[in-house]
Amino acid sequence: MAPPGKKKAGWFRYLKEAFSYRWNLLVFGGAAAAAILSPSPDIVLPLVMAGELAYLGGLTTLPRFQAAIDAKARSEGRGLVTGSAPAPVAKKQQLADILGALEPDRRSRFLRLRARCMEMTRIANAVRGDTRDESGAAAELRTPALDRLLWGFLRLLLSQQALGRFLKAADGAAIEKQLGELKIKQEKAQAKGDERIVRSVTDAVVTAELRLENYQKARDNDEYISVELDRLESKIQALTEMAISHQDPGELSVQVDAVAEGLSQTEETIKDLQAITGLGSDASEAPSILGNDLEVQ
Repeated sequence: MAPPGKKKAGWFRYLKEAFSYRWNLLVFGGAAAAAILSPSPDIVLPLVMAGELAYLGGLTTLPRFQAAIDAKARSEGRGLVTGSAPAPVAKKQQLADILGALEPDRRSRFLRLRARCMEMTRIANAVRGDTRDESGAAAELRTPALDRLLWGFLRLLLSQQALGRFLKAADGAAIEKQLGELKIKQEKAQAKGDERIVRSVTDAVVTAELRLENYQKARDNDEYISVELDRLESKIQALTEMAISHQDPGELSVQVDAVAEGLSQTEETIKDLQAITGLGSDASEAPSILGNDLEVQ
C-alpha cells in the first residue's frame, strides 16, 4: 500500500509500464512471432497470450513494482504541473550561478561527485551490455529524484560556505565576552538603583543574548550541514554503485526516491538560511544535473 498522502499511479499505468518494459516487449514479440510461424499457431499463440497475461498480472500486483511506478508518476507530476517550477532555462542559469558562487574547493567537491555518478552509470551500462545510450547515463539513474539529491548537496555546499563566512565575521568569543561585561554592568546598575541605566543595560544584555543565540544556532547548523554533506555524498555514491549489481531498475528507483523524499529536514535548514545564502523559495525544484552539461559562471 502507498504511504498516507501519496497518490497512486493506478492500474492502467501499472499495466502500461509492465507491458512496455523493453525486455517484456522483446520476449513477448519474439514468442508471438514464433507462435505465428509455428505449425500450430492456433494452439501456441493462445499459450503465449496466457503467459503474457500471467506476467502482467503477477508484476502489477507486486507492492515494490507499484511503489516504483508511483514514485515515477509523482516525479513526472512535479515536473509537468504548469506554473509549479521555473522554466528549464531559468533553472539551468540558477545552477550555473550557484556553481559560480562556490569557492573552488566546494565546487570541485560537487563536480567530483557528479562525475562519479556519471562514471558509475557508464560502468552499469557496460555491465548490462547496454550501449544505446551514447551519453553513458543509465535511464533509471537519470531521474528527477537523483537530480534532487545532487541539487540538495549543491545547495548545502552553498549554505555551508555562507555560514562559514558568517561565523568568521560574527566572532562568537567576542560576543560572549561582551555579554559577560554587560551582565556585570547590569548588576551594578541594579545595585545603584538608577532605573534609566538599568533599562538601558538590560536592553543591551537582551540584544547580546540574541546575538549569542543566533551565533550558536548558526554554529549548530554548520555542524549539521557538515555531517549531512558527508552522509548525502556517501548515499549518492552508494545508490549509483548499486546500479551495477541491481537487475531490477524499479527497485533501485524506489530507493533513490526514498532518499530524495527523506530530505525534508535538510530542506528546512536550507530555507532557514535563505537570508544569508540568497536562495529563493523555489530553489527546492531541481534542475537537470546529470542530463545537461554544466557551465560555471
